[in-house]
Amino acid sequence: MSNEQILAQLQRIADSLERMIPPEKATSDINSGDAFVWEAESNWLRPIPKVNHVDMSILHGIDRVRDILYENTLRFAKGLPANNALLWGARGMGKSSLVKACHAQVNSDMDSPLVLIEIHREDIPSLPILMQQLQTTERRCIIFCDDLSFDSDDSTYKSLKTVLDGGLEGRPDNVLFYATSNRRHMMRRDMIENERSTAIMPSEAIEEKVSLSDRFGLWLGFHSCSQDEYLEMIRRYLKHFNIPLSEEEFVPEAIEWTRTRGSRSGRVAWQYIQDVAGRTGTAIS
Repeated sequence: MSNEQILAQLQRIADSLERMIPPEKATSDINSGDAFVWEAESNWLRPIPKVNHVDMSILHGIDRVRDILYENTLRFAKGLPANNALLWGARGMGKSSLVKACHAQVNSDMDSPLVLIEIHREDIPSLPILMQQLQTTERRCIIFCDDLSFDSDDSTYKSLKTVLDGGLEGRPDNVLFYATSNRRHMMRRDMIENERSTAIMPSEAIEEKVSLSDRFGLWLGFHSCSQDEYLEMIRRYLKHFNIPLSEEEFVPEAIEWTRTRGSRSGRVAWQYIQDVAGRTGTAIS
């Protein structure tokens, strides 16, 4: 075998070995942005260049809870005491939209940007690792979990309870936790009733399951809207985006739209506005 052939063979072996080496894990840089998604498998904060959010001014029908959450978020951004928040209630009423809108609004009002970190429901057990990373930075961070709920045989809620209570080390002063859920106690009512009927000590079993929600200082309830509230949402959207549609035109259309969806909510109102904007050629981005 010639020297050229030997070198070619060695090069192929080297290339094969290089492909077998696992890629280097990305390192988290909290200063690389203002929004991240926590990748639990690699313990990495993946930056989000542009957060999918709506402006606070177009969130209608939730004025009271909007103001409460914004004030809580603003106090936290200023370094003042603030509470973990649980946004619970009817689907489609703007729970997750409000969290992202508050983050954007506070950052537009503050010189020091607030960090929003989304963690997926299935990655809750990795929260202590995320906390260890965040306690090394001076930036103020809100950890956000959307649609948080637990099954009867799911014990991961205990990890969250420990984080919210702080454990032995205590929750870092620069970290707050926001969660949304369709249920106030993040468990289905039939699961709670089943626990009460089968447990040896029913009261203690129930206390263990529902005590997680007690760790949230703010409980903000979102309830289904009436037809008048639904139409008022649409009325304000039309005005905000200057969509040329009269009262006589949109009211019967909007009511018919809810019948095809089977519900009235902020999400349904927004979907109707997107349809109208598309038909009238109006940009709403």
